[in-house]
Amino acid sequence: MTTQEIQSIKLRFGIIGNAPALNYAIQVAAQVAPTDMTVLITGESGSGKESFSKIIHALSPRKHGQFIAINCGAIPEGTIDSELFGHEKGSFTGANEARKGYFEVTNGGTIFLDEIGEMPLGTQARLLRVLENGEFIRVGSSKVQKTDVRVVAATNVNLLDRVQAGTFREDLYYRLNTVPITVPPLRDRGEDIYLLFRKFASDSAERYRTRPITLLPDAVQALTRFRFPGNIRQLKNIAEQISVLETERELDARRLAPYLPQDQVSRLPMLLGQGAPDTATAGYSERDLLYKILFDMRRDMTDLKKMVLELATGQRPHEAQELLRQNSHLFNNTAPSSTFEGGQASEYFLPAAPSSYKSEPASEYDDEEAPVEDIPHETEEETLSLDVKEREMILKALKKHNNKRKYAAHDLGISERTLYRKLKQYDLEQV
Repeated sequence: MTTQEIQSIKLRFGIIGNAPALNYAIQVAAQVAPTDMTVLITGESGSGKESFSKIIHALSPRKHGQFIAINCGAIPEGTIDSELFGHEKGSFTGANEARKGYFEVTNGGTIFLDEIGEMPLGTQARLLRVLENGEFIRVGSSKVQKTDVRVVAATNVNLLDRVQAGTFREDLYYRLNTVPITVPPLRDRGEDIYLLFRKFASDSAERYRTRPITLLPDAVQALTRFRFPGNIRQLKNIAEQISVLETERELDARRLAPYLPQDQVSRLPMLLGQGAPDTATAGYSERDLLYKILFDMRRDMTDLKKMVLELATGQRPHEAQELLRQNSHLFNNTAPSSTFEGGQASEYFLPAAPSSYKSEPASEYDDEEAPVEDIPHETEEETLSLDVKEREMILKALKKHNNKRKYAAHDLGISERTLYRKLKQYDLEQV
């Protein structure tokens, strides 16, 4: 499909934007329209999925037939079967007369089922029969009826997750997903954001008979950095708010900021696992990494204590003042001491040195490369095994509470049942 053809479709259906993902979605919709294939449109809420269903219907041989858009999440579970497939008189309380359903009314046309993921399982089975055989049965009837309806479905959730959770039929998912179309969220459409804003601001100005709002360059940058969780719908609301509330027609970033909630501004965090692989963290789960960070911090504390001990013995007097000021709050089991600065003694809290160090001369320490092995009980390599650490914590809790399992479980933040299971797992039942 040529660029001119895509632009023609945009003009016809009022679609604004030039993002490559948007153009590709339009191209797929136009190519599949002449067929009778079922289409599944995925995209976030407010991204414009219904526009693509209209493109498919208008460019198809069914364009002279009826088009009905149905929000499956807005119809109560008890009445959705009646709405879609109709019912017979007296089939349920309130059914005073027979009624045709949407599949019967739109015979020869197109049905757009929005939020298909909210459809109940029972209704999904009925829909699958329509898609497979073009057959349905009214509620309260035993007569099989035929219909020739094209189904275009849309969802803003991951249907595969619903399949795994058992709330959506796997066979229906693959039947619907014959041709998938993905509508990009607004935050991924770059310059389209400002183009849409100008369109909505112009429409609001025309409606309220005022001059259109224009944005200065810094405001445009702030607008395009916004995440827009509500997508096009949210952008339209913001443009209308500004058009009504602002007396000035030109806005900078400062004037625009109150209309853009700060918790929705994109900060593009780096997620674990993205980018170049890190050999230091490869193969670790999130919990393993937390333990690893804690153990690394402990080793850093050991090195820091050794350095402080050297400072206290006079090997690094010029570094003592600043280092102790920055790190004195990190030490436990401290004892008062003093260090010398500018001829005056300043009191600090230094860690009590082991007795083995008190008898050793300061000259045995190397200023630059103090071997970690000098403090074996502090610098011994720690295991990263979660089972070993969990077993140690259980033993410490039991010892702390004199083997009273109820209090030990409370201290560990687990239930007694979980503690009993852990005791059995680690062969600690006799403790």
